[in-house]
Amino acid sequence: MSDDKTYVTRPFLPPLEDVLPYIEQIWEKRVLTNNGPLHQEFEARLAEHLEVDHIALFANGTLALVTALQALRVSGEVITTPYSFAATSHALLWNNLTPRFVDIDPQTCNMNPELIEQAITPQTSAILPVHCYGNPCDVERMQEIADIYGLKVIYDAAHAFGVYTDTNESICQHGDLSTLSFHATKVFNTFEGGALVCSDAKMKQRIDFLKNFGFADETTIAAPGINGKMNEFSAALGLVQLKSIDAVLERRRELYRLYKEQLAGIEGIRVLDIPEVDRWNAAYMPVFVEPAFDESRDELYFRLQEHDVNGRRYFYPLLSDMPMYRGLPSSRADNLPCANRIAEQIICLPIFPELHPDKVEEVCGLIRAGRPSA
Repeated sequence: MSDDKTYVTRPFLPPLEDVLPYIEQIWEKRVLTNNGPLHQEFEARLAEHLEVDHIALFANGTLALVTALQALRVSGEVITTPYSFAATSHALLWNNLTPRFVDIDPQTCNMNPELIEQAITPQTSAILPVHCYGNPCDVERMQEIADIYGLKVIYDAAHAFGVYTDTNESICQHGDLSTLSFHATKVFNTFEGGALVCSDAKMKQRIDFLKNFGFADETTIAAPGINGKMNEFSAALGLVQLKSIDAVLERRRELYRLYKEQLAGIEGIRVLDIPEVDRWNAAYMPVFVEPAFDESRDELYFRLQEHDVNGRRYFYPLLSDMPMYRGLPSSRADNLPCANRIAEQIICLPIFPELHPDKVEEVCGLIRAGRPSA
């Protein structure tokens, strides 16, 4: 593997000397997991930072999502998007639930709320939207529909760390539950990690039981739980990462704006327009290669690779095209025309805090140059 390659992301790591005191504390106390002191501190500090009522930390975002469905006792069918990472729908299968896909809005890449009502059946119990690329869903409209039909709403907010709505509310305040991912590829990472956000203390207690085998105390098992706990090492890294996250997000926003400026006016290239509310996170740099461009998306994708620029076709293929989902009636291509078109056009370009502006200009220059002459 060449050291000269530029990947779609690169994990941000704080200075090692900032982490070492926490590691020494772990060695001194010999508490590695099971709701240790760093876990408790990180949970409290994170809730304060995100301006939410309750947070339950997890070993990863997928376990948080699986547990969210358990905590709300979701059953039957769940309306969700085909345009997401595999974990979104896999969590449904792990809970013996049936995904029911609805199409996306091509301007936001989020589930189109105006298509939700016609997808509701007597078996529908919940809606599972995704804040795609950190772009907030239409949370008011989705909640309105959920209230009318008595549905739960669980937001997959894996991309949306630190994102606020246009009314200056944390995006994680919406829905019954929101899940976060702190995977190495995310804007905020704890190597591996995740969290569940809720507003109710009793729900927080139920979640804490579920992520720890169901133990309520030493001899009482209150629920069929799993081992989903975050360890002390990840919590330590999270505490250190909180010190840098505002600067990290501002740097990502600067790079996003530079890309947008550099790519403006290239025929057939469309940058996803993410509303620049007071707090947004520039989690990804999504670009759509439309028919007016002189190359297909795949031709551009592989040409960039030839120049050691590794973007990502994120999300391609659609979840609805995967073997475990493509037999569902809602997976038919004629049910998902926008998602299918966008999946064929999307390429996410490199964006991470250490990316030099010259590299952004180089990538944009390669795109601007178009297909090389024969």
